[in-house]
Amino acid sequence: MKIGVSGASGHLGRAVVSELLQRAGGHEVVAITRTPESVSAPTRGRFGDYNRSESLAEAYAGLDRLLVITTVDPEPGKRGAQNVAAIDAAVRAGVKHVVFMSAVSTRREEEPARGASYWRGEQHLVATAPAWTILRMNFYAEAFVQLAQASLGQGVLTGLAENRAAFVARGDVAAAAAGILVGDGHEGAIYNATGPERLSGAERAGVIAEVTGRPVAFRVITEEQLRAGLTKAGLPAGAVNVVVGIQASFAAGAFEIVTATSSASAAGRRRLSATCLPAR
Repeated sequence: MKIGVSGASGHLGRAVVSELLQRAGGHEVVAITRTPESVSAPTRGRFGDYNRSESLAEAYAGLDRLLVITTVDPEPGKRGAQNVAAIDAAVRAGVKHVVFMSAVSTRREEEPARGASYWRGEQHLVATAPAWTILRMNFYAEAFVQLAQASLGQGVLTGLAENRAAFVARGDVAAAAAGILVGDGHEGAIYNATGPERLSGAERAGVIAEVTGRPVAFRVITEEQLRAGLTKAGLPAGAVNVVVGIQASFAAGAFEIVTATSSASAAGRRRLSATCLPAR
C-alpha cells in the first residue's frame, strides 16, 4: 500500500512519517512537501504546495491513502481554501481514502474564527472523498510548554477565564494518525486525539511550579488586557488575533474533550514538561 503524508515537512508531518516507517506491512511512504529534497530514504519525497493546486494532483497520484495536514497560515480564509484544494486534488488523483487532520470542538464557524478552516475542510471531505476519516487533535502539550516558559518571567500564567484542557503530545497524535493510515475499519469515523486528563489553569500553574521550583500563579485577565500585553510585546495584529482566538477557545471549553484515541499517560505529560522546562 502506498501512503502519502501531505504537509510532511512540519513537526507533525515528520512525526507521522517516522511512525509509518516503524509499522509493519511494507508500506511505501510518500512525503509531500515544498522541500522534497529534504526527505530521506526510504521515504519518497514529492513536491506539493497547498497554494499551487496543480502541484497537488501530481503529488497525490497513485496513492492509496493520504493524510492532509493543514498549514498554520494566519490569513483569514487561506487555510480553508488550502484544505479544499488538497481534498479536490486527492479526489482527482484517485486517492482511495483521505484522512484529514482537524481540531477538537470543530463546528460551523465563520472566518476568522479558529475552527472555520477545519469546519470547511471537514464538510468538503465528507461531501467529496470516496472514503474518509477525520482526526481531531487537542491543544499540543508542546505548545503548553511554550506558554509555560513565557510565564516564568513574571510568575503568572494567564487566561481569559478559568478553564480546563486535555493537552496531547504531538507524538501521540502522530501515532494515532499512523494507526488510521495503516489500519482498516476507519472509514467514516471521526476521532479525537486528546490527553488523558483535563488540567485547569490553576493545575497547569501548579505543574509549572512543581517542575521548575519557581512559584507560578494562574490569573484571569480580560481580552483588552491580553491584546494590550501582546501588542506591547511587539506581536503584529494578525498574530495578536490568533492568540486571542486560541485563548477564547480555551475559555469556551473547546479543549476540555478527553478520549482514549491517543494513549499517553498523565505521567507522560508531566515528563514532557520536565523535559522542556528548566528544572529547579
